[in-house]
Amino acid sequence: MKRERAPGNRTLAISENERDILRKKLFFPGNGKLTVHRITNKTICGDLFDVLGQLPLEFADLLIIDPPYNLDKNFHGLRFSKTNDEAYLEYLKSWFPEIVKTLKPGGSVYICGDWRSTFCLYQIMRDFTVIRNRIVWQREKGRGAKANWKNVSEDIWFGTRGKEYYFNVDAVKQKRRVIAPYREKGKPKGWSETVDGNFRLTFPGNFWDDISVPYWSMPENTEHPAQKPEKLIAKLILASCPENGTVLDPFLGSGTTSVVAKKLGRRYVGIEINEEYCCWAEKRLSLSEGNAGIQGYSNGLFWERNTLGQQMKESGKPDKISHKTNGGRSSFRDDAP
Repeated sequence: MKRERAPGNRTLAISENERDILRKKLFFPGNGKLTVHRITNKTICGDLFDVLGQLPLEFADLLIIDPPYNLDKNFHGLRFSKTNDEAYLEYLKSWFPEIVKTLKPGGSVYICGDWRSTFCLYQIMRDFTVIRNRIVWQREKGRGAKANWKNVSEDIWFGTRGKEYYFNVDAVKQKRRVIAPYREKGKPKGWSETVDGNFRLTFPGNFWDDISVPYWSMPENTEHPAQKPEKLIAKLILASCPENGTVLDPFLGSGTTSVVAKKLGRRYVGIEINEEYCCWAEKRLSLSEGNAGIQGYSNGLFWERNTLGQQMKESGKPDKISHKTNGGRSSFRDDAP
């Protein structure tokens, strides 16, 4: 019996007719080397281990990697089984060194994981990249634990292929509320005073507490069990991929990296083994053509949670948020950052 959706549920859905149309947009690789031209702005439907040797060398400016964590997880029929650290590290070694070769000499790589796998992620990054940082982002979702601390964070390791690399810090500054406004000669020092509160433009740190995990009332939400938020991916892309550069995601999932890259005026290449997820990605890419908004990002700035009213006011629109990216200008309707 088909379940009825609650009013306001905006989770992505595709019909059988849509699925047939979307499948025709997918790129199914054959044998032989793939050219940059053939795969740019494509969703490659295939097993990474089969595609890996076909990819061009040194074509990507940025790698965003969100592999299966070292957990028991069912990805709509494709299961990944938890193992020990040694076996998980061998799994990473089976593809990571080769995927890094797709990066340009000045390219960057981000790889995601949780606290259980971060030990292995550090080792693989140390051996094949120049480690730059570890980002910890706070998830407001998470299961409670009676005999342990609730798990509400995940890691992202940041590395580069070489000593020289692109990083645009101005593109990822955050607008934060000022809790203790300091004044000099009666005037705000380093912050702005508005009728909706006091705000300061701050440099980004490596702890992110402004990310909302996609949920049913958000238009970016899908039924993928480990979907990353668009806002999170937007920070990585704006910081580490120049305008018109190329972002490669070898574990694309429901398409977030490709969608955000397109919204921000970057080229993209996504690889995903699950054909259903590939179709979801293509539908999201199609929807982004009429709505290039990213929740929590407007006017070229990343905002804290619960500052939607101020964002709307600064955009000059009563019911929409406008944001300006390197790729152009667009607007969107949203619920809350």
